[in-house]
Amino acid sequence: MMRSKVIAGPIQVIKGQQLTGMDTSTARVWHPRNRRKILHLVRHAQGFHNIEQEKGGISQLSPKLFDAQLSPLGWQQTGGLHKLVHASGLLKKIELVVTSPMSRTMQTTIGVFGSEGHTDGLDVTPVIVTTAGNNGHCGISTPNCPPIIAVELCRERLGIHPCDKRRSISEYRSLFPAIDFSLIESDDDNQWKADTRETHEDVAARGMEFMEWLWTRQEKEIAVVSHGVFLQQTLITLGNDCDPSVKIELGKRFDNCEMRSLVIVDESKMESE
Repeated sequence: MMRSKVIAGPIQVIKGQQLTGMDTSTARVWHPRNRRKILHLVRHAQGFHNIEQEKGGISQLSPKLFDAQLSPLGWQQTGGLHKLVHASGLLKKIELVVTSPMSRTMQTTIGVFGSEGHTDGLDVTPVIVTTAGNNGHCGISTPNCPPIIAVELCRERLGIHPCDKRRSISEYRSLFPAIDFSLIESDDDNQWKADTRETHEDVAARGMEFMEWLWTRQEKEIAVVSHGVFLQQTLITLGNDCDPSVKIELGKRFDNCEMRSLVIVDESKMESE
Protein backbone atom coordinates (compact mmCIF):
# COMPACT_ATOMS: atom_id res chain seq x y z
CA MET A 1 0.00 0.00 0.00
CA MET A 2 1.19 3.49 -0.84
CA ARG A 3 2.20 5.65 2.11
CA SER A 4 2.50 9.31 1.22
CA LYS A 5 4.47 11.91 3.06
CA VAL A 6 4.30 15.65 2.55
CA ILE A 7 7.71 17.21 2.14
CA ALA A 8 8.21 20.26 4.38
CA GLY A 9 8.92 22.44 1.38
CA PRO A 10 8.22 23.92 -0.94
CA ILE A 11 4.66 24.84 -0.07
CA GLN A 12 3.29 27.78 -1.99
CA VAL A 13 -0.01 29.49 -1.38
CA ILE A 14 -1.76 31.62 -3.96
CA LYS A 15 -4.50 33.90 -2.66
CA GLY A 16 -6.13 36.42 -4.94
CA GLN A 17 -3.31 38.45 -6.44
CA GLN A 18 -0.59 37.43 -3.95
CA LEU A 19 1.91 34.58 -4.15
CA THR A 20 3.69 33.65 -0.93
CA GLY A 21 6.06 30.83 -0.08
CA MET A 22 7.52 29.10 2.95
CA ASP A 23 11.19 29.37 3.82
CA THR A 24 12.59 25.98 2.85
CA SER A 25 16.25 26.66 3.61
CA THR A 26 16.19 24.22 6.54
CA ALA A 27 14.01 21.59 4.89
CA ARG A 28 15.73 20.56 1.69
CA VAL A 29 14.98 16.97 0.78
CA TRP A 30 15.97 15.35 -2.52
CA HIS A 31 14.01 12.51 -4.13
CA PRO A 32 14.04 10.96 -7.61
CA ARG A 33 11.23 12.21 -9.81
CA ASN A 34 9.50 8.81 -9.94
CA ARG A 35 9.07 8.86 -6.15
CA ARG A 36 7.31 12.20 -5.90
CA LYS A 37 4.45 14.19 -7.30
CA ILE A 38 3.82 17.91 -7.34
CA LEU A 39 0.21 18.76 -6.57
CA HIS A 40 -1.48 22.10 -7.09
CA LEU A 41 -4.60 22.02 -4.93
CA VAL A 42 -7.38 24.53 -5.64
CA ARG A 43 -10.61 25.15 -3.79
CA HIS A 44 -13.44 26.26 -6.07
CA ALA A 45 -14.16 29.97 -6.39
CA GLN A 46 -17.09 31.57 -4.56
CA GLY A 47 -20.42 29.89 -5.23
CA PHE A 48 -23.89 31.17 -4.52
CA HIS A 49 -24.10 28.78 -1.55
CA ASN A 50 -21.04 30.48 -0.03
CA ILE A 51 -22.83 33.83 -0.20
CA GLU A 52 -25.81 32.38 1.62
CA GLN A 53 -23.55 30.83 4.27
CA GLU A 54 -21.82 34.15 4.90
CA LYS A 55 -24.97 36.26 5.19
CA GLY A 56 -27.12 33.63 6.87
CA GLY A 57 -29.70 33.77 4.12
CA ILE A 58 -31.24 30.77 2.41
CA SER A 59 -30.99 27.60 4.46
CA GLN A 60 -28.30 25.18 3.32
CA LEU A 61 -31.15 22.68 3.00
CA SER A 62 -32.88 24.79 0.34
CA PRO A 63 -33.35 23.06 -3.04
CA LYS A 64 -32.53 26.43 -4.63
CA LEU A 65 -28.87 25.74 -3.87
CA PHE A 66 -28.81 22.44 -5.77
CA ASP A 67 -25.38 21.97 -7.41
CA ALA A 68 -24.47 25.56 -6.56
CA GLN A 69 -22.70 27.44 -9.33
CA LEU A 70 -20.16 30.27 -9.25
CA SER A 71 -21.25 33.76 -8.30
CA PRO A 72 -20.14 36.84 -10.31
CA LEU A 73 -17.38 37.34 -7.73
CA GLY A 74 -16.43 33.67 -8.16
CA TRP A 75 -15.88 34.21 -11.88
CA GLN A 76 -13.72 37.25 -11.08
CA GLN A 77 -11.67 35.12 -8.69
CA THR A 78 -11.03 32.51 -11.38
CA GLY A 79 -9.86 35.30 -13.68
CA GLY A 80 -7.32 36.49 -11.12
CA LEU A 81 -5.90 33.02 -10.55
CA HIS A 82 -5.97 32.36 -14.30
CA LYS A 83 -3.65 35.33 -14.87
CA LEU A 84 -1.21 34.13 -12.20
CA VAL A 85 -1.15 30.54 -13.48
CA HIS A 86 -0.50 31.68 -17.05
CA ALA A 87 1.98 34.47 -16.24
CA SER A 88 4.06 32.24 -13.96
CA GLY A 89 4.40 29.53 -16.61
CA LEU A 90 2.77 27.01 -14.29
CA LEU A 91 0.18 26.00 -16.87
CA LYS A 92 2.92 24.66 -19.14
CA LYS A 93 4.17 22.36 -16.37
CA ILE A 94 0.81 20.88 -15.35
CA GLU A 95 0.23 17.56 -17.11
CA LEU A 96 -3.30 16.88 -15.87
CA VAL A 97 -6.17 18.67 -14.15
CA VAL A 98 -8.44 16.57 -11.93
CA THR A 99 -11.78 18.11 -11.00
CA SER A 100 -14.67 17.22 -8.76
CA PRO A 101 -17.76 16.68 -10.94
CA MET A 102 -19.75 19.61 -9.58
CA SER A 103 -20.68 22.75 -11.49
CA ARG A 104 -18.70 25.12 -9.25
CA THR A 105 -15.49 23.06 -9.43
CA MET A 106 -15.69 22.49 -13.18
CA GLN A 107 -16.40 26.18 -13.76
CA THR A 108 -13.39 27.02 -11.60
CA THR A 109 -11.30 24.49 -13.51
CA ILE A 110 -12.00 25.98 -16.92
CA GLY A 111 -11.82 29.55 -15.59
CA VAL A 112 -8.33 28.97 -14.17
CA PHE A 113 -6.77 26.40 -16.50
CA GLY A 114 -8.66 26.96 -19.76
CA SER A 115 -7.06 28.53 -22.81
CA GLU A 116 -6.61 32.30 -22.78
CA GLY A 117 -8.42 32.52 -26.12
CA HIS A 118 -12.21 32.29 -26.04
CA THR A 119 -13.27 30.50 -29.20
CA ASP A 120 -16.61 29.50 -30.64
CA GLY A 121 -15.07 28.00 -33.76
CA LEU A 122 -16.39 24.68 -35.00
CA ASP A 123 -12.89 23.26 -35.44
CA VAL A 124 -12.07 23.10 -31.71
CA THR A 125 -13.80 21.47 -28.76
CA PRO A 126 -14.89 24.01 -26.15
CA VAL A 127 -14.06 23.30 -22.52
CA ILE A 128 -17.28 25.02 -21.51
CA VAL A 129 -20.26 26.29 -23.48
CA THR A 130 -21.65 29.79 -23.16
CA THR A 131 -24.76 28.63 -21.32
CA ALA A 132 -22.92 26.80 -18.53
CA GLY A 133 -23.72 28.88 -15.47
CA ASN A 134 -24.29 32.14 -17.34
CA ASN A 135 -20.54 32.63 -17.28
CA GLY A 136 -20.55 35.49 -19.77
CA HIS A 137 -17.79 33.96 -21.92
CA CYS A 138 -17.83 32.42 -25.31
CA GLY A 139 -16.89 28.76 -25.24
CA ILE A 140 -13.40 28.59 -23.76
CA SER A 141 -11.29 26.46 -26.05
CA THR A 142 -8.93 23.55 -25.45
CA PRO A 143 -5.67 24.56 -27.25
CA ASN A 144 -2.84 24.96 -24.69
CA CYS A 145 -5.13 23.57 -21.99
CA PRO A 146 -4.05 20.43 -20.08
CA PRO A 147 -6.38 17.42 -20.21
CA ILE A 148 -9.17 17.58 -17.64
CA ILE A 149 -10.71 14.53 -15.98
CA ALA A 150 -13.62 14.39 -13.51
CA VAL A 151 -13.29 12.09 -10.48
CA GLU A 152 -15.99 11.36 -7.90
CA LEU A 153 -13.50 10.71 -5.08
CA CYS A 154 -12.61 14.40 -4.70
CA ARG A 155 -16.18 15.63 -4.24
CA GLU A 156 -17.28 17.69 -1.25
CA ARG A 157 -18.66 16.16 1.94
CA LEU A 158 -21.67 14.14 0.81
CA GLY A 159 -25.28 14.18 1.91
CA ILE A 160 -28.19 16.35 3.12
CA HIS A 161 -27.06 19.69 1.59
CA PRO A 162 -28.49 20.11 -1.94
CA CYS A 163 -25.50 22.27 -2.94
CA ASP A 164 -23.38 19.11 -2.74
CA LYS A 165 -25.60 17.00 -5.00
CA ARG A 166 -24.48 16.82 -8.62
CA ARG A 167 -26.42 16.80 -11.87
CA SER A 168 -26.46 13.87 -14.26
CA ILE A 169 -23.26 13.22 -16.14
CA SER A 170 -25.14 13.37 -19.45
CA GLU A 171 -26.13 16.96 -18.63
CA TYR A 172 -22.59 17.85 -17.61
CA ARG A 173 -21.22 16.41 -20.85
CA SER A 174 -23.34 18.85 -22.84
CA LEU A 175 -22.13 21.80 -20.75
CA PHE A 176 -18.45 20.83 -20.41
CA PRO A 177 -17.63 19.00 -23.69
CA ALA A 178 -13.88 18.73 -23.20
CA ILE A 179 -13.95 17.28 -19.68
CA ASP A 180 -13.41 13.53 -19.52
CA PHE A 181 -16.17 11.85 -17.47
CA SER A 182 -15.21 8.29 -18.39
CA LEU A 183 -14.18 7.34 -14.82
CA ILE A 184 -17.64 8.11 -13.41
CA GLU A 185 -19.76 4.97 -13.52
CA SER A 186 -23.23 6.29 -12.70
CA ASP A 187 -25.05 8.90 -14.76
CA ASP A 188 -27.19 9.91 -11.77
CA ASP A 189 -25.77 10.86 -8.39
CA ASN A 190 -26.12 7.71 -6.30
CA GLN A 191 -23.57 8.79 -3.66
CA TRP A 192 -25.45 11.78 -2.21
CA LYS A 193 -28.07 10.84 0.42
CA ALA A 194 -30.87 13.14 1.53
CA ASP A 195 -30.88 11.85 5.13
CA THR A 196 -27.22 11.06 5.85
CA ARG A 197 -24.26 13.44 6.14
CA GLU A 198 -20.79 12.03 5.58
CA THR A 199 -18.53 12.23 8.65
CA HIS A 200 -15.20 14.03 8.57
CA GLU A 201 -13.51 10.67 9.16
CA ASP A 202 -15.20 9.25 6.08
CA VAL A 203 -14.19 12.30 4.04
CA ALA A 204 -10.57 11.82 5.16
CA ALA A 205 -10.69 8.13 4.22
CA ARG A 206 -12.04 9.05 0.81
CA GLY A 207 -9.27 11.63 0.51
CA MET A 208 -6.63 8.98 1.15
CA GLU A 209 -8.26 6.71 -1.43
CA PHE A 210 -8.04 9.62 -3.85
CA MET A 211 -4.33 10.02 -3.07
CA GLU A 212 -3.86 6.31 -3.78
CA TRP A 213 -5.51 6.84 -7.15
CA LEU A 214 -3.27 9.81 -7.92
CA TRP A 215 -0.22 7.57 -7.44
CA THR A 216 -1.53 5.25 -10.18
CA ARG A 217 -1.34 8.13 -12.66
CA GLN A 218 1.78 8.54 -14.76
CA GLU A 219 1.62 12.35 -14.59
CA LYS A 220 4.04 13.90 -12.11
CA GLU A 221 2.60 17.43 -11.87
CA ILE A 222 -1.16 17.53 -11.35
CA ALA A 223 -3.70 20.22 -10.49
CA VAL A 224 -6.70 19.21 -8.38
CA VAL A 225 -9.82 21.40 -8.15
CA SER A 226 -11.97 20.37 -5.23
CA HIS A 227 -13.76 21.64 -2.10
CA GLY A 228 -12.89 23.14 1.27
CA VAL A 229 -13.83 20.28 3.60
CA PHE A 230 -12.41 17.60 1.32
CA LEU A 231 -9.05 19.34 0.87
CA GLN A 232 -8.74 20.21 4.55
CA GLN A 233 -9.53 16.72 5.84
CA THR A 234 -7.22 15.09 3.29
CA LEU A 235 -4.29 17.35 4.12
CA ILE A 236 -4.80 16.98 7.87
CA THR A 237 -4.56 13.21 7.44
CA LEU A 238 -1.52 13.44 5.15
CA GLY A 239 0.20 15.72 7.65
CA ASN A 240 -0.15 13.46 10.67
CA ASP A 241 3.57 12.61 10.71
CA CYS A 242 4.84 16.01 9.57
CA ASP A 243 6.64 18.65 11.58
CA PRO A 244 4.06 20.48 13.78
CA SER A 245 4.53 23.78 11.92
CA VAL A 246 3.85 22.06 8.59
CA LYS A 247 0.87 20.20 10.03
CA ILE A 248 -0.66 23.50 11.15
CA GLU A 249 -0.10 25.01 7.71
CA LEU A 250 -1.66 22.02 5.97
CA GLY A 251 -4.72 22.02 8.21
CA LYS A 252 -5.74 25.60 7.50
CA ARG A 253 -9.07 26.05 5.74
CA PHE A 254 -8.79 26.98 2.05
CA ASP A 255 -10.23 30.30 0.90
CA ASN A 256 -12.33 30.37 -2.24
CA CYS A 257 -10.11 30.05 -5.33
CA GLU A 258 -6.97 29.59 -3.23
CA MET A 259 -4.20 27.41 -4.62
CA ARG A 260 -1.64 25.54 -2.54
CA SER A 261 1.23 23.73 -4.21
CA LEU A 262 3.08 20.97 -2.43
CA VAL A 263 5.35 17.98 -3.00
CA ILE A 264 4.48 14.48 -1.76
CA VAL A 265 6.64 11.38 -1.85
CA ASP A 266 5.78 7.67 -1.76
CA GLU A 267 7.66 6.29 1.24
CA SER A 268 6.68 2.71 0.46
CA LYS A 269 8.78 2.80 -2.71
CA MET A 270 11.80 3.99 -0.80
CA GLU A 271 11.40 1.29 1.83
CA SER A 272 11.00 -1.48 -0.74
CA GLU A 273 14.13 -0.39 -2.55
